[in-house]
Amino acid sequence: MRRDEFLKSLAALAAVGALPLNAQAAANLKMMIPANPGGGWDTTGRALGKALQDAGLAASVSYENKGGAAGAIGLAQFVNASKGDPNALMVMGAVMLGGIITGKPPVDLKTATPIARLTSEYNVFVLPASSPLKTMKDVVEQMKKDPASVKWGGGSRGSTEHIAAAMLAREAGLDASKINYVPFRGGGEATAAILGGNVTVGGSGYSEFQQYIESGKMRPIAVTSPTRLKGLNIPTLKELGYNVEIGNWRGVYAAPGIAPEAQKALVDMITAVFRNKSWVDALEKNGWTPALLTGKAFHDFVDQEFAMLRAVMVKAGMI
Repeated sequence: MRRDEFLKSLAALAAVGALPLNAQAAANLKMMIPANPGGGWDTTGRALGKALQDAGLAASVSYENKGGAAGAIGLAQFVNASKGDPNALMVMGAVMLGGIITGKPPVDLKTATPIARLTSEYNVFVLPASSPLKTMKDVVEQMKKDPASVKWGGGSRGSTEHIAAAMLAREAGLDASKINYVPFRGGGEATAAILGGNVTVGGSGYSEFQQYIESGKMRPIAVTSPTRLKGLNIPTLKELGYNVEIGNWRGVYAAPGIAPEAQKALVDMITAVFRNKSWVDALEKNGWTPALLTGKAFHDFVDQEFAMLRAVMVKAGMI
């Protein structure tokens, strides 16, 4: 089913309440967002919390931002402070997996409880409007002249945009370990750096750059998708001649040590929120593709993503 058809189906279900609500409302849900405000995890966590409240699945939701190390700092705090708490959730995604692979933190996702994958999207690379470079070809040619002169700005080390930049460098015949990548603790910091001209190229999900692209403050030059994103006149890296394709996704984990019935209740709660109008609207507004995956299927997916990202990083010369 195409993304637009799925969103219409979700909207229809939200309007008529066609699915049963089996998840119990949590009195006080706590949402760990392991990134600074303003980025994709922050937007996702707060949109999810609002939808859970609007659907009556949570009486209240409190948020805590703890950025750094591709989410590993927030993950460590979440695991240590929330053990056994059935009302605690943490936003996570592909970026955290990449950070765990490159940073090897003492605490990893195996200590937490998988709940659900929520969304998927592809990265877009942008230039500040004032940049003398105009296209991705210009960026690559500049890298060939002097790799250090091109500053790539994006999420933490090991993020999907970092991996994409390394893959692109390798495709261009350059040493991927020599790329000048500047990691940021949150999307807000990365956006400010791009707009201020402090980095040459920025990478993130389209939703994080949308308002600046539409206002003309950023110029999109490529996306990491296999085909062009619907309604957007942005070339893919593949059509530009570079065999680079990588997707991003976001999900939620629960605290370690919760009972199986508590895990099931949280899975049911997240499944139910996918028919809520607030969540359907958030998907549409931010250009997120709904990608619900729960239970053992989500657990297995994360294991497969770890293996895939590790293989890509090895090939790109990142590890």
